[in-house]
Amino acid sequence: MATFRPSQRCQPVGHPLNERPMSTALRPSACPGLLRIVQALDGGICRIKLNGGSISADQADAVADAAERFASSAIEATNRANLQIRGIGGQSAALIDSLLDAGLGPRTAAGDDVRNLMLSPAAGIDRQMCLDTRALAGQILDTLQSHPRFHELSAKFAVQLDGGEALAMLEHPHDLWLAAFEREGKTLLAFGLAGCPTDRAVGAVALENGHALVVSVLELFLERARPEQTRMRHLLEELPLSVFVEQLAARLPIKAIGDWQRMPAAAALHIGAHSQHNSDLTYVGAVPALGRLDPGMLRGAAQLARDFGDGSLRFTPWQSLLLPNVKASDAAYVLRSLEQLNLLTLASEPLSRLIACTGSSGCGKGLADTKRDARLLATLLPRALDVHLSGCPRSCAAAHAAPATLLAVGSGHYDLYFRDAARPGFGTLHARNLTIEAAATLLDARSRSPLDA
Repeated sequence: MATFRPSQRCQPVGHPLNERPMSTALRPSACPGLLRIVQALDGGICRIKLNGGSISADQADAVADAAERFASSAIEATNRANLQIRGIGGQSAALIDSLLDAGLGPRTAAGDDVRNLMLSPAAGIDRQMCLDTRALAGQILDTLQSHPRFHELSAKFAVQLDGGEALAMLEHPHDLWLAAFEREGKTLLAFGLAGCPTDRAVGAVALENGHALVVSVLELFLERARPEQTRMRHLLEELPLSVFVEQLAARLPIKAIGDWQRMPAAAALHIGAHSQHNSDLTYVGAVPALGRLDPGMLRGAAQLARDFGDGSLRFTPWQSLLLPNVKASDAAYVLRSLEQLNLLTLASEPLSRLIACTGSSGCGKGLADTKRDARLLATLLPRALDVHLSGCPRSCAAAHAAPATLLAVGSGHYDLYFRDAARPGFGTLHARNLTIEAAATLLDARSRSPLDA
């Protein structure tokens, strides 16, 4: 794949506009990208979008080197299966050059923002998959980057391609989702808008029309949406879903599938060793505590991928990483080696199930040091629970409502919410202004309640 080269790219914030070719100008956005360094309290942030969450071992080394040489060494795995480097100072241009040289850039500068396509971390190797999504994903990513019209999409506009895998994030809402299933010996793609694959599908297309469906949905969205309607949900608040689908059906054949339902994904398959489609091979998953890696962790995982896997790593929407194609006989050793790198390899470890944003230590909007408080909470919980700590209402660390959310109201103090499908946002407010110790007590009591068993 052709890569946008440093000599062509847009310069990061701070470079003169007259040094930037007009055809590659980056539009204003609050979202960081590889070519757009966004400032935070702890320095600049560079977001590296990974195709299908996958990165080669050599590229992982390049990320580690860049974080160490040009930033604070803080590397984050994101909930969209990407990587971020934090704490970037005055050497942002050198950092970008090094990442572009490693092949981590977009095909064109304007295409960086729209590379928002999420796959299962086990795409192509999952035991339960009914479709290897990687070929179609490659087509979609190429089109998103090379089609100038699609560069008008919001940097948050996102597409999900689900192959029916057992390991799948099915709770993150997407502007467009596609999910593979089999019927009468044929593979079809169910699809929906402004939601998740667990929602009711609005229809399905034949597999050979999957790429055309994505193109048609995006073109129709851009034709109908006003500039302020940046997401599919905004458009559908004004334009009835039935009208959108009717107009879509005029562009390509859509099948009605009222009885289709996506099978639930299995829990905790992103951590530990699990058999692949080829039973002689496994993938091995580990969680960096609260999504934060250092260069040594990333280099160590990359070397294990070279020695025992296929030389690649895959990042996940659970802010974790996988080593695919490891021999079953090597899995236990790889797990022990990941533990020695201070990665978490057991779903029973409380810290492996907690989510926390950057918090007040790195974000000016954070009202509490969420990462510090999450580590304290992990020591107080007698069992692993899915809890999200958010420093402000923006919920940057979680793209979906967690079973329990602690929303910061001040240093060391949080309001506690429990997920409620009937309520928007974090759910139902359960208690206000809790210390972490008090929150731990309530969370443990809730987990032991027969109503929540």
